Amino acid sequence: MEDDKDRLGNKLRDKEKATEDIFIEAQERERLARMRAAERSAGGVVGSGACPRDGDKLVTTTAHGLSIDVCPTCRGLWLDNGELETILKHEDEASVTRWLRTLLGR
Repeated sequence: MEDDKDRLGNKLRDKEKATEDIFIEAQERERLARMRAAERSAGGVVGSGACPRDGDKLVTTTAHGLSIDVCPTCRGLWLDNGELETILKHEDEASVTRWLRTLLGR
């Protein structure tokens, strides 16, 4: 009888894991569909100005001589290659924190 309980418990855990996997897969499919829709609406151009996270149009702001792309919806910051290193090279940690808070409106 003990073996039957163990097998039932394992089956319940397996079902729970499968349900979680299906949910995560559906979330990823939806995210991918939003990204593809954003890419199509932007003409399919890489660097189209659409947020990779939610597909909204990025707003470009200039700070410290760098162009920073900011998503007004998810408030994500998108830096081009090497821009973070440039910022850190010329600023101390407290300055960078203040600068990021200014960009994010906090």
